[in-house]
Amino acid sequence: MSAPDSATRHDPYAALRIPDFRRLISARILLTVATRIQGLVVSWQIFKLTNDPLALGLIGLTEAIPSIAVSLYAGHVADSVRRKNIIVVTVAALVLCAAALSFFASPVGLPLLTKGALFTLPLYSVIFVSGIARGFLGPALFSFMPQLLPSRDKLANAITWNSTTYQAAAVLGPAAGGYLIAHLGVGNSYLVATGLLVVALAQFIAIASRPLPELVGERLGLQDSVLSGLRFIWSNQLVLAALSLDLFAVLFGGAVALLPVFAVDILKVGAAGLGHLEAAPAVGSVLMAAFLTYFPLRRHAGRKLLWAVGGFGLATICFALSTNFWLSLFLLFLTGVFDSVSVIVRSTLLHTFTPEHMKGRVSAVNNIFIGSSNEIGSFESGAAAKLMGVVPSVIFGGIMTMIVVAATAFKADKLRKLDMTPQPAKA
Repeated sequence: MSAPDSATRHDPYAALRIPDFRRLISARILLTVATRIQGLVVSWQIFKLTNDPLALGLIGLTEAIPSIAVSLYAGHVADSVRRKNIIVVTVAALVLCAAALSFFASPVGLPLLTKGALFTLPLYSVIFVSGIARGFLGPALFSFMPQLLPSRDKLANAITWNSTTYQAAAVLGPAAGGYLIAHLGVGNSYLVATGLLVVALAQFIAIASRPLPELVGERLGLQDSVLSGLRFIWSNQLVLAALSLDLFAVLFGGAVALLPVFAVDILKVGAAGLGHLEAAPAVGSVLMAAFLTYFPLRRHAGRKLLWAVGGFGLATICFALSTNFWLSLFLLFLTGVFDSVSVIVRSTLLHTFTPEHMKGRVSAVNNIFIGSSNEIGSFESGAAAKLMGVVPSVIFGGIMTMIVVAATAFKADKLRKLDMTPQPAKA
């Protein structure tokens, strides 16, 4: 019996052997850790200043509005301008935003947050600007990553590593943020985040630039180009169903925006406990993503995706009912495990079905569906908590997630029947 062909043998480290891909991954890790620390610190600071769960929801809305507003145009730019240039400019803008938050937590800037009816307006203004930067950064990063790969056969492995390392950084960020707040204070925590962003910027600069992919078909005008990503996704039932499923799950099912309330008022674990609660979903995500690196999701991928999103909703409901810190940590961990399956399937579908010259525009639509739905979901969580109470609002979100899963399973037969088993090459 002959040995298996080495060309078809699964190599879990294939993408990491590419130097520029490693640089991109290390830069994304630093970027993610920094932004997660910053997000946790600003949530803690605003909740301490206002003691209002709606103020936490407004953080997400303030970032989502500009990100959504620029996303479609940002996708056009990502397919028209060298993607590395966009990444460098937008990360530099995030560095400036982090420096501004550091200023408003300093002895000079802090008094500006303690005077007048709109005392938190400077913080929200910085968040708004960072939302614009994120709106341009997302499509550029998404479409730049495949350009670093020498061949398409390494794409699935690169997607999994991209997700794994992102989630690993998302574990470290909140845990570090909680520790930094507890031991160094808000101002110094912002300074640490700023320093990490500077190092990430240097790493992005070190990556060799790539020319834009060759245009396929006729060149479109600005309006048609901006809208072409929407048309592409709307015409593909499989991608549309996966995006819609993730959109509503994140919109209704996320309890992350309310974690400061759970940490302070329900579980009573303070800033350090908040960091662990924030990190728990990411721990689950990174472990599941690492598992899928070695054992890729293939047979019955659509069914597994639907079960995973349903599990996410159920774990969210149980978290809302828990008053035990360790049980709450475990349930948040499970939400991360289930969410990782959804993220990897969605990313694989987008990269597989989208032509290279359109990836910026399609990613921009994905950013509206998924990236900004995190922030809008945060606002929905804050508003629902204001109207219904914190625990009932999270239970409601989990129930809505499970209803969306049932509706998707009934209507989207292509997603339900999705199988991602590699097909043997034709002779």
